[in-house]
Amino acid sequence: MTISNSELLSSLHMPQSLSKSLLGTVDEAVVILKSGGVIAYPTEAVYGLGCDPFNESAVQALFHVKQRPIAKGVILVAANVAQVKALVELEGMPWEGDVLASWPGPVTWVLPLKHSAQKRAEGSGDKNVPDWITGGRDTVAIRVSDHPVIQAVCLAYGGPIVSTSANITEQLPATSCEEIHQIFRHEVFCVNSALGTLSQPTQIRHAETGHILRA
Repeated sequence: MTISNSELLSSLHMPQSLSKSLLGTVDEAVVILKSGGVIAYPTEAVYGLGCDPFNESAVQALFHVKQRPIAKGVILVAANVAQVKALVELEGMPWEGDVLASWPGPVTWVLPLKHSAQKRAEGSGDKNVPDWITGGRDTVAIRVSDHPVIQAVCLAYGGPIVSTSANITEQLPATSCEEIHQIFRHEVFCVNSALGTLSQPTQIRHAETGHILRA
């Protein structure tokens, strides 16, 4: 017997604030993610655009609608640390305590790639952390979010997804599905739900230096 993503999410003790209709929309979003499509979803401050970060065609499609160069790299969002721990150096590192103290929450950390993952990324075979995620750097920006929609999507999807502001480059980001439809027409599927409580996008911090890259 197969179960739906909404039934799976219920078994994972998702927040009670997620209605059955919203869980159904999450189901649709996950189907689109798995098929290489682009979704829009509420984040802590604005709507974000997301896709499968390990599908180059999906990332290219996202940057096509956003009109942004793919070489800049992207932020990843996840539901829990387990979804990203294979990608980055975290366990046993000097910054582990600070990172885990802020997650899940509205802080994005720039973390060094885990050595084994970085070696695969530099090779010619399957790439765990491809350049279109990192922008060619040896770090990746990640946030384990406490936003219930991000939690639901990433849990149902089974891993991290891309998170970049939902806008045409140099324009203001969308704050509703209505604005998403105005900007992107039918190119993006929108998960309609409430934004978080932040007035600005999440803080970005560099794990190794502790520097705040975006306040």
